[in-house]
Amino acid sequence: MSHRVIVDHVRSADGTRLALDVLGSGPPLVLVGGAFSFRRWKGFVELAQLLADDFTVVGYDRRGRADSEPGPATSVALEMADLRAVVAHASGGPAHVFGMSSGGVLSLRAAAAGVPMRSLAVYQPPFVLGGRVPPADLAERVARLVAAGKRSKAVRLFMTRGMGAPAPAVLLMRLAPFWRDLTAVAHTLPADHAVMGETLAGRPLDPQPWRDVPVPVLVIDGGKSPAGAGAAADALAGHLPHATRLTLPGQGHNVSMPALAAAIGDFAISGRADDHRRTRP
Repeated sequence: MSHRVIVDHVRSADGTRLALDVLGSGPPLVLVGGAFSFRRWKGFVELAQLLADDFTVVGYDRRGRADSEPGPATSVALEMADLRAVVAHASGGPAHVFGMSSGGVLSLRAAAAGVPMRSLAVYQPPFVLGGRVPPADLAERVARLVAAGKRSKAVRLFMTRGMGAPAPAVLLMRLAPFWRDLTAVAHTLPADHAVMGETLAGRPLDPQPWRDVPVPVLVIDGGKSPAGAGAAADALAGHLPHATRLTLPGQGHNVSMPALAAAIGDFAISGRADDHRRTRP
């Protein structure tokens, strides 16, 4: 079933105008994108349509992306205030929230800071707990490349040195139509790096602020993802007061949206999700 999309907007605490898509009916559920993401990203459009059978789904462009204003500044605190404004606009009170990758980390930080949520689901928070560590000056290097008009180089640097993607694979991506979408939001990559903060240093995950998250959290990874994704999800779940751990068999970072929607929806409705042992292909 295809649901009608209502285009809306909300003003954050500093006056920044954020673009929203609203669809479906039922309890409010807010989608928070990660690096390179925006509300009209193909995967999020599919996810929103799937969840709209049971929820009033709100997708928004984080500040500086697509149809949202950049605001006078960007910081993790301002992005948490943005999410607070979106949640309040969606529900007038607590809402269910789903965060993808670094968007999940932003959502977790916001929950710990008191943004009202009924439940929170996160897919593969990209903590770096060992092994390859991104350069400490990655955000500054990406920002300099963007300022110089070298958006493709900025994206390539972030993907290879920040996300650990193989360089040959990234070179092939440049031939795909979606590369244009990636370069369009290259200027927002330092904001995602800032959201991750100390979790990229290759050290064990600190208990704070995760112990301060007061709501039920579903921590999801994919069974085909690298082992580090599962380790990061396990570490996070170990620090959360109310965590449920779920591995989606056969899934990687480019997760099946029907599988993801089913997990998010089941958890938001019942507070539970089927647990799966971590499997490898």
